Amino acid sequence: MTVDVERDCRAMAERARAASRVLGELPGRPKVDCLRRAAEGMRVGSDALLRANALDVAAAPSFGLTDAQVDRLRLDTSRIESMASAIEQVAGLSDPVGEVIESRVRPNGLRVSRVRVPLGVVFFIYESRPNVTADAAAICIQSGNAVILRGGKEAVHSNRAIVAVWREAARASHIPEDSVQLVPTADREAVGHFLRMPEWIDVAIPRGGEALIRRVAEEARMPVIKHFAGNCHVYVDASADFGQAVDIVVNSKCQRMGVCNACESLLVHEAVADAFLPAVAQALAKYAVELRGDGATRARVPEANEATDADYAAEYLGPVLSIRVVRDLDEAIDHINRFGTGHTDAIVTREIEAAERFARRVDSAAVVVNASTRFHDGGELGLGAEIGISTDKFHARGPCGLRELTTYKYVVLGNGQIRT
Repeated sequence: MTVDVERDCRAMAERARAASRVLGELPGRPKVDCLRRAAEGMRVGSDALLRANALDVAAAPSFGLTDAQVDRLRLDTSRIESMASAIEQVAGLSDPVGEVIESRVRPNGLRVSRVRVPLGVVFFIYESRPNVTADAAAICIQSGNAVILRGGKEAVHSNRAIVAVWREAARASHIPEDSVQLVPTADREAVGHFLRMPEWIDVAIPRGGEALIRRVAEEARMPVIKHFAGNCHVYVDASADFGQAVDIVVNSKCQRMGVCNACESLLVHEAVADAFLPAVAQALAKYAVELRGDGATRARVPEANEATDADYAAEYLGPVLSIRVVRDLDEAIDHINRFGTGHTDAIVTREIEAAERFARRVDSAAVVVNASTRFHDGGELGLGAEIGISTDKFHARGPCGLRELTTYKYVVLGNGQIRT
C-alpha cells in the first residue's frame, strides 16, 4: 500500500463491491468452475506454496509463535491436498443463491417468496492458518460474495501464494479477479479503515485471538460474525461407558490441541470419579497434558495441580486441561453455562434422558452427545469448509458455511394488484 493507506483501503473496498455485483448475479457453473480450477491450482502449484510457506515458518520464531501456532502455520503436501479437497467439497455443495426459502400465495393473488441472496462484501480478518485463506475464498465465491482477506503477518508469503492461485482461477473462469483480494499490509491502521466502510463492506468476520475479535466488534460499523473463545467441555455422566469416555476425552483434547473446538475442561460425575479419573489421567499422560483440578480431582489424581476459576474459564489451546468433579448433571450444566463460551460442549452418557436434558439446557452453538468435540467443524458436519464458527445468536451460529453467508430478500409477484 502507498503512504495514503485509507485511500488504498477504500479503493480495495470499491473494487470488491463492483466484483460482488457481478458475482452475485452469476449462475452456479462459473463459480463451481472457479473452485475446481483453484483446487487444481493448489495441487499443481504445491511446490510454490511450500516454498512460500517455508519462508513464513522460518520467520515464525521472530514473531514469538508457540509450537501450536507454528503447527497451524505449517503446510506440507498432505495439508495442501486437504485444502484442495476442501475446496472441491464446497464446489460439490448446492448453490444457495436463488434458493426459494418459502413461498405462499396471499388471498389477493400475490405470490410472496423469500429468496436467498449473497451478503455482498465480506471483510475477513484471521490468524496464521494458510488453509483458512483457501477455505474463505471458496465459501465466499460459491455463496456469491466478494471477500477482502486480511491474514496475519506471520503467514504473509503463504497467503500471497494462495490468493494468487485464486485470482488466476477467477480469471480463467471469467469471474472478477477482485472477488478475492488480500490486504497487502500488516498495518493495524488498515483494519480500522476497513471497519469504517459500511457503505462498501457488508459484514466483518474476525477469526483469531480474543483481543482481535473484541477490537473488531467494538470498531466495526457493519455487522460482525464472531466468537471470542472456545472453552469447550466434556462431561462424563454416571452412566457413561468408560472406554468410550476415555477415547472421547483424549480425542477431544489431543487430536489437535491448538484449535477452538478442542476440549479445555473435563467434568466428571462423583459416582464414577474414583475409577474414571485415574484411567483418563493415564491416557492423557501419553500426550504430556498437564492436569489442573479441584480438591476432589487431586485426591484421585495426585499429580494434578490446583485449579482456579481462571483455569476453568481458560482456552488453553495447548497441553493443559482443567478438571472438576461434580455432584450431578445439573451441577455440570451450571458449570458449563458459567465458565463456557457457548462454543462446543459434550456429554458422555448411556441415559437418553440425561442426554436430552444436557442438549436442552446447555447454551452452546453445538451440543455433542457421545462423540468428540472435534466434530464441531463445517466439513465434519457436512457443510463443506467453513469461514469460522460463530458463538453469536444473530445472524449465524455454529459453522459458517455457504448459507450462513447469505441473507434473503422478499420477491412479490403480482398481476396488477393495488392496495386499498
